[in-house]
Amino acid sequence: MADLMSHHRSTTTTDIFGDPLDSKPLWFKPNSFLQPNFNPESYISDLRTFVPFENLRSELQSHLSSLKLELIELINRDYDDFVSLSTKLVDIESSISRMRAPLTDLRDKILLFRDSVEGSLLGLQNGLRKRGEAENVREVLELLLDTFHVVSKVEKLIKELPSVPTDWSNGEVNSTENSSLSNGNSLQHAENETSVRETQSMLLERIASEMNRLKFYIAHAQNFPFIENMEKRIQSASLLLDASLGHCFVNGLEHRDASVIYNCLRAYAAIDNTTGAEEIFRTTILSPLVQQIIPHGSSQTVVGAAVDDLEEDYKQLLQHIDKHCKYLLEISSTANSGLHVFDFLANSILKEVLMAIQRGKPGAFSSGRPTEFLRNYKSSLSFLAVLEGYCPSRSSIMKFRSAAVYMEFMKQWNLGVYFSLRFQEIAGSLDSALTATSLSPAQESQSTQRNPRDLTLKQSIALLESLRSCWREDVLIISSSDKFLRLSLQLFSRYSTWLSSGLDARKSAKSGSSPGSDWAISAVPEDFIYVMHDIDSLITELEGNYLDHVFQQLGSCPSEVQDLIKHSIVQGGKVLNDVVPRIMETMTESLVEKSKEDLRQLKGITATYRMTNKPLPVRHSPYVSGVLRPLKVFLEGDRAKTYLSAECRKHLLQRASEEITGSYYEQAAELVNVARKTESSLQKIRQGAQRRAGANADVLNNNISNSDKICMQLFLDIQEYGCNLAALGVDAASIETYRALWQCVAPPDRQSAINF
Repeated sequence: MADLMSHHRSTTTTDIFGDPLDSKPLWFKPNSFLQPNFNPESYISDLRTFVPFENLRSELQSHLSSLKLELIELINRDYDDFVSLSTKLVDIESSISRMRAPLTDLRDKILLFRDSVEGSLLGLQNGLRKRGEAENVREVLELLLDTFHVVSKVEKLIKELPSVPTDWSNGEVNSTENSSLSNGNSLQHAENETSVRETQSMLLERIASEMNRLKFYIAHAQNFPFIENMEKRIQSASLLLDASLGHCFVNGLEHRDASVIYNCLRAYAAIDNTTGAEEIFRTTILSPLVQQIIPHGSSQTVVGAAVDDLEEDYKQLLQHIDKHCKYLLEISSTANSGLHVFDFLANSILKEVLMAIQRGKPGAFSSGRPTEFLRNYKSSLSFLAVLEGYCPSRSSIMKFRSAAVYMEFMKQWNLGVYFSLRFQEIAGSLDSALTATSLSPAQESQSTQRNPRDLTLKQSIALLESLRSCWREDVLIISSSDKFLRLSLQLFSRYSTWLSSGLDARKSAKSGSSPGSDWAISAVPEDFIYVMHDIDSLITELEGNYLDHVFQQLGSCPSEVQDLIKHSIVQGGKVLNDVVPRIMETMTESLVEKSKEDLRQLKGITATYRMTNKPLPVRHSPYVSGVLRPLKVFLEGDRAKTYLSAECRKHLLQRASEEITGSYYEQAAELVNVARKTESSLQKIRQGAQRRAGANADVLNNNISNSDKICMQLFLDIQEYGCNLAALGVDAASIETYRALWQCVAPPDRQSAINF
């Protein structure tokens, strides 16, 4: 059989060309089948992307055949071992039975041991659970016992309080009996009284500490009948402590005993009753002082704005605060004392001041009188700034500002209503000025004596005054500066819209199209000089003094904000500057329209030379001197010389000259064209008649035609017109329409060069 297989391999390993038949393609790698993580599906999917399925299948079948051949070769090579393998597997079941017996015995022992361990573990867990329950019961019992002991201790300490004569300072009997004693005895009495107050305050602090302990116990032992039965005793002790502590604190405040006050504050902090101490200080110390400064009631109510002024009241309040409250604020801000939980500044001082103003001077918060409102608001901010000076740290300042009373105090100042009133006041004054039906020059009779940079129109003056009003000391509120900046930009826009709507109405010649637009319809070109001058002056003022004043008011703003403000205001000036080209165009159109009235006389040239025997003209027409007269009068007027810059004058002159010349060319070209067509028609009619009559046509050809006379007259006119342009400073030859006009009417021998 081995010989047969070797013969089979020798006959099938090569093809007719001598190449081996078992050569594999590069993409087929049999070693991939031997890898531990070989996956047939992923292997086939990867190969199918670039190998056809038929090729892959044939290659795998070929590989399978080669593997079978190798298996046969291995069996043939080790045939003896292969045959003896079956004989060695005899009686395998008995061997397995012998090995199973000890394993089964071992498993049974392990199961018994696990049951034993589980039973022991269950017993331990039950014991631990009972032990935990006992511990809990013990802790509850100890907690109840501690609670009982603390309650008893508090009651015992409270019973000792009446034995301390805390009201010696208020006892009239003692003062009467001791009136005959010497000064030494009085001094000794005062020292004893101080010692008694301090002793009582120390005792109250101790009681408060125990009460704090008691609250802790009660919080952890709620819903127990024992605690519920003691609730009345606890409440009674708490009420007695509050009453005694309040009396001792008042006594310490009246005598300014720092030790007593310190002990009482620590007691209040211990029982978490800071509100009680703040209210006692407000009602006993502050309320009488504030009542003297800001009285309230029907007898003190007086109607009038002056009564609602708070500036003087704040000055007196600050004096009393510094004299009567500073010591308590210093005690409560002592470092490492634990008294930072008190906020006498907000909950006592500011609260009492707010209540006094609300009851005694409610009109101080009224924004219906903007001037008085702003004065009181700024005085209040200064008052709060002084109060913040008593705060020892930045965190305490933030705590003061976040207090509910502080926020309530700031809510009283309705800045939104105040700004609305100022908005109506400032914007209304400008709107009133802009609704006028005509431009209103300011002191027009004295305009020649005014500063050239001064504004000339009342509308422009109203705009500048409104802009300045937004940033006046008695108008601006720093916290609303963004609104006033927006109002300033709205004023720019309103003035710009007023100019644009007027120019639109003038161009469309529609009166009353929008409120305040009639001024431009009735305005003469000289009036627009004022408008251009005022725009230039406004832009200069905005980018100079006005912007400096705004930065002076907002000096505390960061540079980034100032840059944005500057950009906004400059942009507002740019909006005004964008209207200047339209104003120049309007003035130019008005001047051109006036010049066109004289150009209409061109039509008379045709009537002068048609069907007449007049000779060739030798001088220009009279109308020529009037064509540029409106432009000349405008430029040589006092307003143009005073308020128009040289650049604007030059631009307007050039633009108006080009448009007038363009209109001149259109009318002259039309006139020449009609004349030549008419002349040609008449010539044909005459020639036909003469041929029929047998006349000599050569005689007529020697005569000068009417169209030549008209062209000569126009040529003389444009020469004079060019001289007039030169007198104004305009080179006529540089105007394209003038060159076209010259080519249209000039004789053939004069068309090569323009000279006059």
